[in-house]
Amino acid sequence: MSEKRPLRRNALAAAAALTLLASAAIAGPAPAQPADPNSHGQGNKQDNKPTTTIELVGINDFHGRIEANDAEAGAAVLAGAVKDYKERNRNTLFVSAGDNIGASTFTSFSQQDNPTIDALVAAGLDASAVGNHEFDRGFTDLVDRVIPRYGNGDAKVGADYALGANVYLKGTKTPALKEYSLKKLNGVTVGLIGTVTDQTASLVTPAGIFGLDFGDQLEAANRVAGQLTDGEDSNGEADVLVLLTHEGSSSSNCASIGTEDTSYGDLLRGASPEIDAILSGHTHVGYSCAYPVDGWAPGFQRPVLQAHQYGTTLDTLKLTVSKEHKEVTGSEGGLISLTTIASDGTTVPRFEAVPEATRIVEVASAEAEVVGAQKIGNISASILRGGSNGSDRGVESTLGNLVADVHLWATSNKDFGGIPAQIAFMNPGGLRADMLFGTDGTVTYKDAASVQPFGNTLFTMDLTGVQIKSVLEEQWQPEGSSRPKLHLGISEGFSYTYDPNAGRGAHISSMSYQGEPVADDAVFRIVTNSFLASGGDNFFTFAEGTNVADSGQIDLVAGIEYFQSHPLVDPAPLGRAQIAR
Repeated sequence: MSEKRPLRRNALAAAAALTLLASAAIAGPAPAQPADPNSHGQGNKQDNKPTTTIELVGINDFHGRIEANDAEAGAAVLAGAVKDYKERNRNTLFVSAGDNIGASTFTSFSQQDNPTIDALVAAGLDASAVGNHEFDRGFTDLVDRVIPRYGNGDAKVGADYALGANVYLKGTKTPALKEYSLKKLNGVTVGLIGTVTDQTASLVTPAGIFGLDFGDQLEAANRVAGQLTDGEDSNGEADVLVLLTHEGSSSSNCASIGTEDTSYGDLLRGASPEIDAILSGHTHVGYSCAYPVDGWAPGFQRPVLQAHQYGTTLDTLKLTVSKEHKEVTGSEGGLISLTTIASDGTTVPRFEAVPEATRIVEVASAEAEVVGAQKIGNISASILRGGSNGSDRGVESTLGNLVADVHLWATSNKDFGGIPAQIAFMNPGGLRADMLFGTDGTVTYKDAASVQPFGNTLFTMDLTGVQIKSVLEEQWQPEGSSRPKLHLGISEGFSYTYDPNAGRGAHISSMSYQGEPVADDAVFRIVTNSFLASGGDNFFTFAEGTNVADSGQIDLVAGIEYFQSHPLVDPAPLGRAQIAR
């Protein structure tokens, strides 16, 4: 054992006052101040002093959001933020906690996420944990295409961008991916350990990962941390250790995160004292927390951060390191939004776009237009929203019901790795274009993308009969809403009757599933998009669902795969919701 850890527990107690980490959680993109040239770059100024400042800026769950879209800054501005930090402190690493690709918007998805990989490399990404979505196209694709592309054709270099210490060859403890990366900064070796949620096997197509096991993250992280601090140069040594975990909390409250009874809570509390900080992902929540660690000097706390989602936000972490003892003596962390709101209410980038990344995005966008014209299937007739051009969201529509059918199929077919869904719900506001027959019924990639342009993921959960009835009652919106009713699309096999003139909370007369009445205490596995799953459009009951799981599928991708699996798609029939007689 090297001397660095006993030093932390004893001699460095007096330095605890240097720990400036904020303990309050940030629920969304942080309302940070513009970058201050004097707040960074201390590594440059302290080369001749007894300490050096190591910085990490991090993302998680980028999901191919390379084009700017409101708070989603886009890859070019993200690259500008990284450039700004690295120019002001050369001892800075840009890292990711996984899901860089997969569940992407059309521009990236339509090109197998190659533009996202290229843009992140251009932005200066130094290392990344592997996320569950990196396995969306299977392990072979990850190893043979994705990893080499990160390394410009060199798989050994690219391995740093898919770190997975708890990913093993099936039936063994043989690592299937690189477990850690070592980076030398101003004489300090930073070890980056990567892990991925152990639920990955239930989030991706089983056939693509049949040769893998996803083990316990805590065991893997602590095993590698011990290896990198055992004094044996032959198996790798690090002075500073940071865990990049593709696992996170669904809460933004630091107090509850630190005590939650989940595998993530176990990871935070049980992570080795050798690990100096944890950057997380997977749950798309923003928080900046810090927790005491057994064996550390009083006052020292370990930073734990997650940077929201889609490149809206950066983790920012400073670690002050004793150059003599190679020991962390202080830390400062938080989140910073990559955009801000101008006085006229518009969203503007906080950093200047990098030309190289801009070029990659522009080329990808142009190519997406070409790809968008490609045929993915056929319809037998126009499939429409309610009213003229979707003007009436309060009525049943063939498109709403069809999309619900698509989402049900995507989360119940033989390739789905989770618990199969039984009922699907689709909000009318998520349908942004009709699917028109045209001259021959051809449906293109762009047609499908125009119907569902938001890039929502599909979430499954358990709801009781009582809760499903509550969801249906919530179609009649609260007083003062811009629309009095939002009629949900529902999947085949489920139906209900309603009284449009009944009082609030009393509209639904009956419900049936597969022809049988729905009992109040019956439990159904339902699927809906991530917007509704969080209680969007005042459908608050969805947020009360239990056993919630991200299916690992984006709604657009589900639609495309549905058309590719069904040679001719008919409009879904109306009448799944009927007025009570």
